[in-house]
Amino acid sequence: MTDFYRNVHCVMGLPIDAMSMDEAVHHLQKARVTRTKCFFSTPNLNFMMASQRQPAFRESVCMSDLSLADGMPLVWVAKFLNIPIRERVSGSDLFDRLRHQTESLWRVFFFGGPKGVGQSACLAIGDQDAGVLPTGYIYPGFVNTDEMSREDLMQCINQSEPDMVVVSLGAAKGQDWICRNRQHIQAPVIGHLGAVINFVAGNVQRAPRWMQRSGLEWVWRAKEESTLIRRYLSDGLAFLRTLSTRVLPLALHQAWHRPQAEQLRNASVAWLPQGPKNLIQLRGAWNQSNLKPVRDVFSQAEQCGGHIDLNMAHVRSIDSAFIGLLLLLDQSLRERALTLRLVRTPDAIRRTLQLSSVQH
Repeated sequence: MTDFYRNVHCVMGLPIDAMSMDEAVHHLQKARVTRTKCFFSTPNLNFMMASQRQPAFRESVCMSDLSLADGMPLVWVAKFLNIPIRERVSGSDLFDRLRHQTESLWRVFFFGGPKGVGQSACLAIGDQDAGVLPTGYIYPGFVNTDEMSREDLMQCINQSEPDMVVVSLGAAKGQDWICRNRQHIQAPVIGHLGAVINFVAGNVQRAPRWMQRSGLEWVWRAKEESTLIRRYLSDGLAFLRTLSTRVLPLALHQAWHRPQAEQLRNASVAWLPQGPKNLIQLRGAWNQSNLKPVRDVFSQAEQCGGHIDLNMAHVRSIDSAFIGLLLLLDQSLRERALTLRLVRTPDAIRRTLQLSSVQH
């Protein structure tokens, strides 16, 4: 079932967990110890821009059990919109933390990457790392996702008994492959960490720490991998458009429609099961401070099953945390061929959703 109690926020259309590096490491460690399935995504600027053009890509991030801000532009936007995401948690840094910690030994399987790089990554780790033991690798070649999802490949991964599967196939293909196969893979933790396999193998050097912290790592990556220049240019221009047409207008819209204390205190939610459909009626203003009743009702309605209609007629204001929950609920229903509808939505709320890039 969906965890509606995550500290998740909508940033430019994607759910992002407000989590520090230490908290992310602890979360993955807990998943490994308890053998709890954890599909984690690390959205960066490329994820954000691609998700606005490709619904399936957006849905793959919404399916994630954990979604971490891997990109300083996301952190900058969050700060500008007063969203409590204050730290970049990159997939490369997260893997490094696991690789060099001494509390436990992670068994890691590499899937994808350029030819020969998976083997090089396994050899590079060897016995030098205290926290990671390579259990194997697969180079699937340049084939489609169906070919990469063969039963024999799943058996090869499972027989090596990894704690984590690191996927490196390109963002869209990697997320799609994980969504298709995560139920067949026994490893508790799986994530697409595109550049990690190259960093571990030593094929590509990471940017100096000061460039990572200042948001200039892309300059270094472009120097190391010239094939990325075109992507960075395209994403950069799209980001500038998004800043001017969505982010800045959203900040002004939120300032104009800032909720009153009385609206927050008197907010209410009622769940009315109606056979194959659930009606949820909301009133007042909702933000991170008063969302517990909404989290409770969403959890109950999801467990009950059926389509869900949200009556928004008397909602006066919503924030990134409320929209983050909407994204989780919508995706949970989609996976079961069910629908979420927002009915009688006021123009101000509709505008908030549009500027938050969740007009779908």
